[in-house]
Amino acid sequence: MNFPHFLRVEHEQRDGSRHFVLHTHDPKFAVELAPDGEEPGRARSSVIKRVCLPNSWAGDYGQSAKLISAAQDFFAKSFAEPASKAETRRFAL
Repeated sequence: MNFPHFLRVEHEQRDGSRHFVLHTHDPKFAVELAPDGEEPGRARSSVIKRVCLPNSWAGDYGQSAKLISAAQDFFAKSFAEPASKAETRRFAL
């Protein structure tokens, strides 16, 4: 699955780290997630801690649920092994 509009941010703190997934296009929103379990070799599941959506999307639960679900999928897949440098440089200018 392709996630061109999502970005994962990890914020380190004294008591651990906080994980955020940002949607960079309309509607711009943020989801704070907590990784659930540390099982190696498996995609991480997550628990939603906080959702920040624009007021215009607050009542449209169908559309916002699809985007939040996609953000959770992106979060789980973002912990996969990174792409090789040769693959990422292929599209560089």
